Amino acid sequence: MRINRVILSSALIVVALVVQVSVLARLQLPGAVPDLVLLTVLGLALVYGHLGGAFVGFAAGLLSDLAPPADHAAGRYALVLCLVGYAAGLAKPDHGRLRSATGPMLVVVCAAIGSTLLYAGVGALVGDTAARHVGLVNLLFTAAVYDLLLAPFTVPLIMALARRAENDPLAEASGGAGANGASISSGWLSGGTGLRIGERKGGLRVKAARNRAARAGRIKGVKRL
Repeated sequence: MRINRVILSSALIVVALVVQVSVLARLQLPGAVPDLVLLTVLGLALVYGHLGGAFVGFAAGLLSDLAPPADHAAGRYALVLCLVGYAAGLAKPDHGRLRSATGPMLVVVCAAIGSTLLYAGVGALVGDTAARHVGLVNLLFTAAVYDLLLAPFTVPLIMALARRAENDPLAEASGGAGANGASISSGWLSGGTGLRIGERKGGLRVKAARNRAARAGRIKGVKRL
């Protein structure tokens, strides 16, 4: 991944995780909790594609596994978000730009349901039966509703930031320096000689044509005499 992608993704994931733990997790809403980290991964995956989405999802999930008050095995949510980020990246729109809100909203709903099912499935494999006591159907419904309500305020903003970060300032600076160098060189040549190469060639041709015309006129004048 590019360095600007890494910096932006890291900053967004850390901010989303802090808000997730300090604010959203304390709302005590019925059922699931709005997953801002998941929405951040989706927004980045819709711009970076499936590979970038998988890397971002794994990193975001691993941080979520290690951040307190996590009470599950490390790597569990990393696996879930890695798969979700990869799948969401496959739905990347052309040039990372949204033509309508229908596609991303479907991605959000599918990701909310899929991540909940994957998390519960991995938990069942390691002996975690918390989803059974809460009610899996209730978790699926509330997760989809909460993430769908939060998505319009987060996913478009994250995608806009990711698209802007795709324009590498270092590349632009080097390209601008090359263009400035070329213009300075051409300006120095024209300033030092007083003529451009093309204009100099044209001036020599015009001068030669005038000399030939003058010679022809002299010859005609001699013949007439």
